[in-house]
Amino acid sequence: MAKHSKNAHESLWSTPAPEVLRATDTTRIDDIDYSLTPGFEGKKVDGQALLAERGAVLSALQEKLYANGRTGDLRSILLVLQGMDTAGKGGMVRHVIGMVDPQGVDLASFGVPTKQEREHHYLWRIRKELPRGGRIGVFDRSHYEDVLVVAVHDLVPRQVWEARFDEINAFEKELTDEGTHIVKVALFVSPEEQRRRLQERLDRPDKHWKYNPGDVTERGFLPQYRTAYQRVVDRTNTDYAPWHVIQADRKWYSRLAVTELLIDALQKLELDWPKADFDVEHEKKRLAES
Repeated sequence: MAKHSKNAHESLWSTPAPEVLRATDTTRIDDIDYSLTPGFEGKKVDGQALLAERGAVLSALQEKLYANGRTGDLRSILLVLQGMDTAGKGGMVRHVIGMVDPQGVDLASFGVPTKQEREHHYLWRIRKELPRGGRIGVFDRSHYEDVLVVAVHDLVPRQVWEARFDEINAFEKELTDEGTHIVKVALFVSPEEQRRRLQERLDRPDKHWKYNPGDVTERGFLPQYRTAYQRVVDRTNTDYAPWHVIQADRKWYSRLAVTELLIDALQKLELDWPKADFDVEHEKKRLAES
């Protein structure tokens, strides 16, 4: 495995991940080059080694966040993962979020709405799963399904989902004002890589449980999904909750990139360890005498 210096992440990233991956007014989903690893100059072995190193940094920062939450700090991180099936959302949870203490994580996955959920406003089920203070919340799919899938498949009239963009922006502004730092990630795989990953699920009995025949059906709507994602980026890429567009053909790269985004978000909180609400010296004396 490659060896890295203490500041390896700085030398291997020609441009920091939060900067190079952040969507701009000129971001075009149709122009994504899936073969690239934007901002990262190393190879796969470098990325894998660096992921372990940066995972330790992420874990230490998350512990501080959790400790502050235990003492009443209401600030939190919300990682929003969007992408079609095989884009690597599940692997992101397992290999990135899996590097931190699970008791400090609030994870929610949003599939097809249940009967009860359909009886409420579309944000109802989202609000129920927001991270508690001191936690990293992770949404595997999210409120954006209600302007993506519904638009692609005409599940509701256009005037209904069109109105949701402003509503989502207002919702996310509310969250950030209340102390939730939102990290929005859109993961994209090439059609060829998606086919390969689906084929692997069919070829391996231990992956049959992950295969959904509907995923092949959805491949027929790839152009419509690209259009829908472009609309999402154009309409909801705000200063307080920006989008990050990540090429996900190389799993090692997308996982490293999201790790860097989370580290950046946690560092911006400028966390310190909570001060003791007891007399430390007195407690040391009591312990020595016990």
